[in-house]
Amino acid sequence: MALRPVDNETFYREVDEELRRDRMLGLWRRYGKLAIAAVILFLVLLGAGIWWQSHRQETAGARGEQLLGAFDDVSTGKKAAAGQKLDALVKDGSAGYRAAALFTKGDLAIEGNDLKGAAALFRQAAGDSGLPQPYRDLATIRLTAIEYDGLAPQAVIDRLKPLAVAGGPFFGSAGEMVALSYVKLNKPQEAARLFAALARDRKVPDSIRSRAGQMAASLGVDAVQGSGGTQEGK
Repeated sequence: MALRPVDNETFYREVDEELRRDRMLGLWRRYGKLAIAAVILFLVLLGAGIWWQSHRQETAGARGEQLLGAFDDVSTGKKAAAGQKLDALVKDGSAGYRAAALFTKGDLAIEGNDLKGAAALFRQAAGDSGLPQPYRDLATIRLTAIEYDGLAPQAVIDRLKPLAVAGGPFFGSAGEMVALSYVKLNKPQEAARLFAALARDRKVPDSIRSRAGQMAASLGVDAVQGSGGTQEGK
């Protein structure tokens, strides 16, 4: 007896569902283990990422406490203990903590009148490619300030001229040393222009601006107007 149309539709649907189950079973047999492995790998990587983030936070917290402990030791006169903490941060600290440790050690060396040791520390910071450029630039300025009296004027200019830029973050310190070096080289016009620019720059510390204005005037330049000749020509 022939099947009724509704029975044919039911039959086709059952066959289609059976074929779909067979395909899924075949896919599972072929790729199921890979799928499980992929899920496990994803969970492992996720867990590792969470652990690493937590570890970084814990490490940063420990380094911060170590740096604060060094500062406390310095304030209470325990410089040897402070030095040990700072040495550890220089060796194992991240860029920010390493820079802070190097600068603090350099300042302590200056306080102890060990200018050679201080220069070595600032030179180390200036040459550390792992530190952000602003830290390295500041270390270069600190190094040059220590070595200034023993450097040839042109060496000072060559080292600091890239930082002696109006509006730059280190224009005050770098610009003043470069301008004074121009004076030593008997280049009054270059010195006067730079002193005048320093005196006009509101971002430069007041003490440097005041000295720069006086130096510009002594070289015959009105720091307010930025013009003028030599004093003899006035």
